[in-house]
Amino acid sequence: MRLDKYLKVSRIIKRRTVANEVCDAGKVLVNGKAARASYDVKPGDVLEIAMGSKGSFRARVLTVNEYATKDTAAQMYETI
Repeated sequence: MRLDKYLKVSRIIKRRTVANEVCDAGKVLVNGKAARASYDVKPGDVLEIAMGSKGSFRARVLTVNEYATKDTAAQMYETI
């Protein structure tokens, strides 16, 4: 699954267009490297997202689902 879609489906970022813009700005690192919105997310990847003045958010991808409800979205990743 594309990185921008994963961020939206897992509800880390609310909208896919915002996720796409954040990726294009270089604020998303996957396994320590800057990643584009088209990066193919796999279980085990470590995401680090720069959240402006709030610092950064780190999470490990557990599962990749095309669709997720509010309850199952939080089970797609674990916060590090």
